[in-house]
Amino acid sequence: MRVLYGVQATGNGHITRARVMAPALVAAGVEVDYLFSGRPADQFFDMECFGHFETRKGLTFKLADGGRVNLLDTLVSNDIWQFRRDTRALDLTDYDLVITDFEPISAWAAKQQGVRSIGLAHQYAFLNPLPDGGYSKLLKPGIKLFAPVDLAVGVHWDAFGGNNIPPLIAEPSFEPSDNERDILVYLPFEQKATLERLFAFFPTHRFHVFCRCDAVQPCANVTYHPLSRQSFEQHMAHSGGVISNCGFGLASEALQYGKKLLSLPMSGQWEQQSNAKILSELGLATVVSSWDIDTLGVWLAQPSSAPMAFNQSAGVVAQWIANGAKEPVVDMVDRIWPGDALKVSGLQ
Repeated sequence: MRVLYGVQATGNGHITRARVMAPALVAAGVEVDYLFSGRPADQFFDMECFGHFETRKGLTFKLADGGRVNLLDTLVSNDIWQFRRDTRALDLTDYDLVITDFEPISAWAAKQQGVRSIGLAHQYAFLNPLPDGGYSKLLKPGIKLFAPVDLAVGVHWDAFGGNNIPPLIAEPSFEPSDNERDILVYLPFEQKATLERLFAFFPTHRFHVFCRCDAVQPCANVTYHPLSRQSFEQHMAHSGGVISNCGFGLASEALQYGKKLLSLPMSGQWEQQSNAKILSELGLATVVSSWDIDTLGVWLAQPSSAPMAFNQSAGVVAQWIANGAKEPVVDMVDRIWPGDALKVSGLQ
């Protein structure tokens, strides 16, 4: 079987899922070509597992300071005509199937050319009701329009009564340790000056901030680190906690490592608001709407959480794909989730 795997590269979580699926698909005997869109070609890192891959401009959201979606800039900056040209130029004749992690060019090309498509992404979890205060209902129409698929497989912290599998994240690469004074920080839309002022109130802690920089840059009790998958995970494993926005992939990794999580969902991003609502309801994270010194101090004093063992499902999904994805999604989902899953589908 030959598959085109489209990956929305605006967020690192999409690429993380593809990194987990790549070796599983190879092991299942699936031949895969990769297409990434939504990020400049020179901003990809640690992509060796994909071999040769293609990139396109795609579609993306433009964000203002603090991560709020800027609708005007989004409309102006997205070249719809280029998107249409790229979609029409993508020849799927030699492919049996298209997998898309919320990547619009591959999804729309499959739809237009009559090639069967499978959506495999956190976003597809929103096509079914979630206990998130109604955010999934708001997101559903846009998800169907942005990257339509024939079969949707969502990725979430519980099945929630829908076609959702556990987080597609790799097993931990490092033995976790709890260095309570070392805090991992990933807040790509916050100004450095804002973080330095906030963290200066806690001089006994060391804050390791991962961002776009060329080299490690120490500044008082803050150290800036260049983006690196291995270094990031190593710092997470040895940290006392994680401060981040409310992206699904990073939150899942923090939970797997048993790290306490302080999360600020991006304003105006309903997906992150949904994640925040569920994390808060499950008691898995401290969620804030703005940075507050008192709240940060209380959180820093909290103990770490117990590691959360997510069932490794990449192999099951890859074999399901290799077999032609003939088994109903709901049956595959039932096989993946263990009997002691969170069982929180009744949350409202």
